Parts: sequence; C-alpha cells; structure tokens
Amino acid sequence: MEYSILFITILFLIGFAGSFVSGMVGIGGSIIKYPMLLYIPPLLGFSAFTSHEVAGISAVQVFFATIGGVWAYRKGGYLNKSLILYMGISILVGSLIGALGSNMMTDDGVNMVYAILATIAVIMMFIPKKGREDIPNDEVSFNRPVAAGSAFVVGIGAGIVGAAGAFILVPILLVVLKIPTRMAIATSLAVTFISSIGATAGKLITGQVLLLPAAVMVVASLLAASLGVAFGKKVNTKILQGILALLILATAIKMWIDIVG
Repeated sequence: MEYSILFITILFLIGFAGSFVSGMVGIGGSIIKYPMLLYIPPLLGFSAFTSHEVAGISAVQVFFATIGGVWAYRKGGYLNKSLILYMGISILVGSLIGALGSNMMTDDGVNMVYAILATIAVIMMFIPKKGREDIPNDEVSFNRPVAAGSAFVVGIGAGIVGAAGAFILVPILLVVLKIPTRMAIATSLAVTFISSIGATAGKLITGQVLLLPAAVMVVASLLAASLGVAFGKKVNTKILQGILALLILATAIKMWIDIVG
C-alpha cells in the first residue's frame, strides 16, 4: 500500500476526530474511527483497508488516545480505582483472547462483531436509569462479579475489533452498575486503556498492525485526546450521553446495512 502526503493527512484527520470524541465522551474513539477508516479512503480514491487492518490500527491508536484521557482525569477524583481493578483485569484477559482469535476470522466476521456491539450499546443507552449523580465519589458501590464478567465479555469483542467494544463500557457503567456519569466516563477511559494493552499485543503478535498508519493515528491521538476531555468537562452530562447515543446509533445502522446488503 502506498502512502501519499494527502493520504497521510486524511488518516491524521480521522485519528484527530476519533481521539477528540474519545476524550469528550469516554470512549476509545473507534465508534466513529473504525467506519471512517473503512469507508473514507476508498471513497476518496485511495486503497481500502481490510477490517483486520482497521482493527489493528484502531487498537494501537486507542492505546495512546486513552493515555491522554486518563491523564487529564487523574486529579478530578472521578477515577474509581476499585472498579478499574475489577474490570481492568477481566477486560485485559478478554481483549487478548479476542485479538489473538480474530486472526482466524473473516472481514465480514470482524464487522459483524462490531455491529453487534454497537447495537447492544444503542439499546442500553436508551434504557431509563435511576439518577445517582448526587452520591459522593467515595460512597459509590457496585456489583463486583457483574463488573468483572461484563468487562471480560466486552474485552473479547474489543480485542476482535481493535477496542471498538470500549464504547459499550459507558452504558454498562451507567445502566447496569449505576455509576455516576462523570465517574463512568473517566473510569471507562482507564478500563479502555487496559483493554487496549491486550488488544494491541494480540494484533502485533498476529501481524495485523500497519505501522505507518498506526503511527499517524497515534500522533493525532496525543494531540486531540486531552482537548476532548477539556471540552467534555464544560458540557452538561446529559448532552454527553446524547452525543454518545447518536454516534453509536448512526454507526450501528451503517454497519448492519452493509452486512445485510
């Protein structure tokens, strides 16, 4: 695959947009970056990436994007260390399994996993939840087996599609574990970072990572993630949830249309 200056610029813009959203709404950025990498290059006349290549690039980019997001949240008191520990260990194991196993899947299989995760996330985002926004951070509790189990399952999907499954962590934290919104967003970034370690390792081991595109996305991530977090802190939490739901819904519809068609 040849990489012109224009192609590299387009990859940078895709990475910047995905990382900005990552920091703003607490996802790995793959919710919009995965389909953008699949569809935009061929739409503009460039060589298309395979789903495996997109997943490999995504895994590396998410690893660096979430570093910036977690760093920006480190002093706000929103990172729940106990929750990060329980979900982090489980999602690390699951993501490594998913990444290694994805090498034996077809492109359509990888895309279907992505679409399934996106569809589940949409459903969960629209399930009414009881507000727990007034509970102090040090008084937040959660179901440990549910947290660990759900993280493991999400990790397998995340490993397959390069951490795109990370965006489902926010609705799980909000709807299932009843975590306050800002804590859910910050904690999901930390868990996503741990997940991306397993996903990236698995993709590298199985040769699914294109180094130059991944490097371009990493640079974009380092520039954009913290900016997204800074912007997200100034926006009403309900607006953040709305943006997340719309992004997931649009992506799920597009992916299912392509799979069925």
